[in-house]
Amino acid sequence: MFPLRSATQLGYRYMRGGALCVSMLAAHAAQAAPDPVVPADSTAPGQPERMVVHMTQRPPILTFPHANPVGQPIRIGGQENRRSGHQYDWGVFNRGNGEAAGFGPVGRYGVTPWAEDWSNLRDPKKHDDLFDALKYIPLTRSGNVWISFSGETRLRNWFETRPGLGTQKPNDSGRFGVRNLYGADLHIGEHLRFFGQLVNADAGGWGGYGYGSTYRKRLDAQQAFVEVRWNMLGAKSGFMFGRQQFLDAPSYMLYARETPNVPLSWDGFRAYMVWQRIRIDAWDFVQTDDSDRRMFHDVENYASRLYGFNATWAPPDFTFMGQKGYSFVDAFYIGYKLNGSAGAIVGPKGAVNGSDTRNNFGMRWHGIAGPIEFSVGGIWQGGVFRNASNNAPRGVSAYAINSTVGYRLPEQSLHTFAGIQTDVYSGGNASKNQGTVGTYLSPFNPQTNYLDTTTYMTGSNLISFAPLVRITPFKSVSIQFKYPLFWRDSVNDPVYKSSGYYKFAGNFRGRFVGMAPQVSVAWQINTHLSWTQYVSRFMTSRALNEAGGSSGTYYQSNFVFRF
Repeated sequence: MFPLRSATQLGYRYMRGGALCVSMLAAHAAQAAPDPVVPADSTAPGQPERMVVHMTQRPPILTFPHANPVGQPIRIGGQENRRSGHQYDWGVFNRGNGEAAGFGPVGRYGVTPWAEDWSNLRDPKKHDDLFDALKYIPLTRSGNVWISFSGETRLRNWFETRPGLGTQKPNDSGRFGVRNLYGADLHIGEHLRFFGQLVNADAGGWGGYGYGSTYRKRLDAQQAFVEVRWNMLGAKSGFMFGRQQFLDAPSYMLYARETPNVPLSWDGFRAYMVWQRIRIDAWDFVQTDDSDRRMFHDVENYASRLYGFNATWAPPDFTFMGQKGYSFVDAFYIGYKLNGSAGAIVGPKGAVNGSDTRNNFGMRWHGIAGPIEFSVGGIWQGGVFRNASNNAPRGVSAYAINSTVGYRLPEQSLHTFAGIQTDVYSGGNASKNQGTVGTYLSPFNPQTNYLDTTTYMTGSNLISFAPLVRITPFKSVSIQFKYPLFWRDSVNDPVYKSSGYYKFAGNFRGRFVGMAPQVSVAWQINTHLSWTQYVSRFMTSRALNEAGGSSGTYYQSNFVFRF
């Protein structure tokens, strides 16, 4: 368990005869914190008894949003998330890092400011930070109309001795990137709000490469949507329309493009309903076209569509190994429609452009069972690919299987978490120009650092096995060691990268690609500043070296300011 940044002691009084109150208090304490409920004193039967409950608070910023960041008490309860995490009240779906609610991970200052609720600062007594004056600004005397401001400036630099497994020149490339994301959230009563966010980004360096529109961006709208909320059929319901980020998908499948400076955004609508233990979500988007570098010239990219439906069920809580546990079950359909190079597949003579429709049917079960943390999921990907030259159709049948299972040691053991991450993304046969396409397509990429720090590998024709250990030796510092090993699922399919596939000088005939031992260090300097560093050595296999690949060292540093 990560260390508690602070604790609040709450005194409760109850009569010994109130058994229901006792059971509810114990359940709440088990969800909110690992500390047991301890009687402050002993009294005679039938007399009032004082209980002390230790409640944990959210970390200021989530620096590892996909896996228990610095100071993150994973067993935090939904209500505590609501109070100090500034998440909207989604009940049990707020638990842990809050991702189960479908709006991404939320901290005091999270990676998704559009999903934060700062209305509790209506009470001036709750202001405890210099920037609280910008988080809640009443525009009417009643305070029902108010605005909140958010901001992020990220400085990132990285160095690669042999970029892209040795295929990208020049060698010894050093790059630097800066991005600014600043937004405003206007609330008009309880049922209507407008959120807008601006983006500005630039990049440079020595021996640099690949500075596309996702690295350099003049001022433009990253997000601009309106949201209407109401209660319907006993559910907290909402409808969001406009340009927005989307994170209601497993992080091993789709994320918001964090490696470049400009995150991924979508134009369209999203609707949701949240009950006590069931939530549903539906959406239909086209990707934002951010290729135009002129100011405020981003438009819709109708060549890439994203649409689908998700249902999440929170089964009843349980007890495992003497500790409380909870879990979530996701069932989803996510569809892609891609045209041109975005939907290309690999044929006997190289890339084959066309229109690609991929239908992803998946399930995931994730949660906490005592000291065990787990996430297990599977996806079947169907659809059809149509060749751009002759419109000939080819069916699609691909799959992905992803899991992370780990054990959290007692707090006195450096707050250690040890686990195993396994991922399988199916491959196909590039020597064929007809028949079923078996390569799993991951057009919007897994979350940065999910597969490996270097991002040289992506979720296509890949088998990954990665032991990992994470320790928190100090309250503000977390260190993770990870050792992923990579194989091709099919030797008849190439090795894929985040956009396209690798072309080596020779013919790579082996299955084993290589291994990438890596270390990441996250330092939460204070409430608003964080510094994360990543070091990895990608060691390519002998067969890949003979084909023209090369081992290399990768280093990345991120200095982030958020409010």
